[in-house]
Amino acid sequence: MSASGGGKAIVAALAANAGIAVAKFIGFAITGSSSMLAEGVHSVADTSNQGLLLFGRRRARRDADSEHPFGYGRDRFFYSFIVALLIFSLGSVFALYEGIHKLSGSEDLTSPIVAVVILVVAIGLESYSFRTAVKESRELKGDQSWWGFIRTSVNPELPVVLLEDLGALVGLILALAGVGLSVLTGAVIWDAIGTICIGVLLGIIAVILIVETKSLLIGEGVSPRIANTISSSLVGGPVERVIHLRTQYLGPEELLVAAKIAVSGSLPTETIAQAIDEAEARLRAAVPEARLVYLEPDLDRSDAGPVDEALDPTPRTR
Repeated sequence: MSASGGGKAIVAALAANAGIAVAKFIGFAITGSSSMLAEGVHSVADTSNQGLLLFGRRRARRDADSEHPFGYGRDRFFYSFIVALLIFSLGSVFALYEGIHKLSGSEDLTSPIVAVVILVVAIGLESYSFRTAVKESRELKGDQSWWGFIRTSVNPELPVVLLEDLGALVGLILALAGVGLSVLTGAVIWDAIGTICIGVLLGIIAVILIVETKSLLIGEGVSPRIANTISSSLVGGPVERVIHLRTQYLGPEELLVAAKIAVSGSLPTETIAQAIDEAEARLRAAVPEARLVYLEPDLDRSDAGPVDEALDPTPRTR
């Protein structure tokens, strides 16, 4: 499955969040709503995050060199991890602080209709951004559930943008509810509660993204389905079976494959070399993202025991 895609979703999210951030801060200046302030900081954080994701994609395209012989593909994992940390620090922590601080205050909201209008417009813009991310993710998602896609995708940007946009939409609804209840009841506490709920929501999203991107950053192998595809493609001709297999994503679109393959000891060296070349060609045709392939021939000892358990890995846990 291709790991490409996501650029359009990132640009759409960046444009939407930049405009929304300005509107939210204007709304806060007019109304004094802590929910609006928390959402404004949230949008600033999201705008910065999309900038970092685009920067990471650009950095990852650098060619391999002597210092990084496997290339810079993991830059995309690294910057996605930084984004997750920013969501937690700039979004969640600030919203929780502002909401708790507001609980002890008594300032009334002024011109709340301004906040309502801005939030409604922001919901429309965020809905467009979220729809764009969903559209770009569907091809990579396949028949997986959305949660399964977030858990297993090796494209770090799309899950980040999806969860960011979903969090932004829910956060806007919470802010709208907080402002609305404050107006209806005359109690500013509802605005504070809405702000705290936004902080909790962003904290949950940040923790999910931190866990998921950390797994990719430290090195993650392929899913059981792709591992079986790799093994099946390697077997053929003089290659009788795969003794063991190791894989690791060096980037969303670059996979390292190392395998020990069993061949007959009676074969001449030239035949074994040709068999390795043919196995590698079959593998690259079956799994195009397998960019770096290292195959080691070994004698076929069929009575040596079961095949390495890495050929049938259990589902990944992070």
